[in-house]
Amino acid sequence: MLSDFNLLASTMRGNERQMCHELAFLLKEAGDPEAKTDRTGIRGLVVAKTALDPVEAIEKFRVMLQERPYEFRYALRIIPIQKVVHTNLEEITQAAAELAAGLSEKETFRVTIEKRFTSLHSRDFIEAVATTIPNKVDLHNPDKVLLIEVLSGYTGMSLVKQADVISVLKEKML
Repeated sequence: MLSDFNLLASTMRGNERQMCHELAFLLKEAGDPEAKTDRTGIRGLVVAKTALDPVEAIEKFRVMLQERPYEFRYALRIIPIQKVVHTNLEEITQAAAELAAGLSEKETFRVTIEKRFTSLHSRDFIEAVATTIPNKVDLHNPDKVLLIEVLSGYTGMSLVKQADVISVLKEKML
């Protein structure tokens, strides 16, 4: 698995290989012909490393989805990843503090955790990162979401708006 990924994509279980090809094609269309994709070893998840800014890549995917929805056959959700660390609470806490430096004083946030193949509990992550961020927490309508995506030994993290994650099925219905 790529250890320096900056996109995480979900697909139906068993379609990981096709999702890797689709994601590589989409990234090429978005302007990065050298992007790498790889399976994670976790069913339904693939990762990608692109030279594009991951949030900008999501914006380009959204435009492509509106213009050519038929090119999204396997993707369910694509998430931008801004930092990758080892699944270790100290490293995760430090990365969260670095990401939170981008929050303005008045912005609210929420922590969202998706964990796979780890013995750590969600509460451990929340207590570790939320205490380092001085901003107010808003669970229902935050300005930004601190995403923590645990993939066994690696953890991808992002501080993004909710709209920066593309949910293909929902957007196809709009």
